[in-house]
Amino acid sequence: MDTIRCIGVVGAGQMGSGIAQVAAQAGIEVLLHDASGPALARGLAAIESNLERSVQKEKLTGEQRNAVIARLRGATRLDDLASCDFVIEAATEDLEVKVALFRALDASLAPGAILATNTSSIPVTRLAGATARPERVIGLHFMNPVPVMKLVEVVRALQTSDATYKTTCELAERLGKALITTKDMPGFIVNRMLIPFLNEACFALQEGLGTVQDIDQGAKLGLNHPMGPFELADLIGLDTCLYIAEVLHQELGEDKYRPATLLRNYVSAGWLGRKTGKGFYDYAK
Repeated sequence: MDTIRCIGVVGAGQMGSGIAQVAAQAGIEVLLHDASGPALARGLAAIESNLERSVQKEKLTGEQRNAVIARLRGATRLDDLASCDFVIEAATEDLEVKVALFRALDASLAPGAILATNTSSIPVTRLAGATARPERVIGLHFMNPVPVMKLVEVVRALQTSDATYKTTCELAERLGKALITTKDMPGFIVNRMLIPFLNEACFALQEGLGTVQDIDQGAKLGLNHPMGPFELADLIGLDTCLYIAEVLHQELGEDKYRPATLLRNYVSAGWLGRKTGKGFYDYAK
């Protein structure tokens, strides 16, 4: 398949709506799906809000904003994605949820359509094996926030064909992204490096080595990072960070990947970061 005319995005949360936005801005027709009507409405509203900010900053004209919005449609049924050439799953980071989605999408889409996942840790090979089109399944891991971050990890499952890989890379470049290719291994490239770093910051805080502010300032000024580890963890979501840490620990079997107790406790308390208003920082203030 050489030309992608319509993209489906499954999941209208922060990642899904961001992917939908960049695809529509690239001139592609986009169908944003979420089983929850209110969640879908929030996702579409977030895109319009982001575009409006771009207009105010004179990065987009009003006419360009309207053209992007016109290329976006919402859907609450998976069957509505049947006409899409390429579907990107951006649902919650849960293996059972993703496997069920891939099976349902496999039954709904045309035989030639490509199925991609935005997973940050779940084996793409396992998702491909749940379909009747394993050679047309691939990982396409965007960074958060999608409209701002340039990088995309392309993850080849064992079954991914060369044609699927080529089409996916061409699409990602069309979206204005820079690409790196990774094997289908736990955490891929970015999270294999990032999550142990965030987790080690949690150990440092847990042991009283410094305050949240001290550790973040150390990373920003000492390591030249634009954000501190706790600022970044709050942005990603502490539940997501914990899930990926658990995957790394379980799949790689090394003690260095074990999640800090402090991280587990924050997640147990429901302090998940920006999305709940409280994490390592209090956003209610």
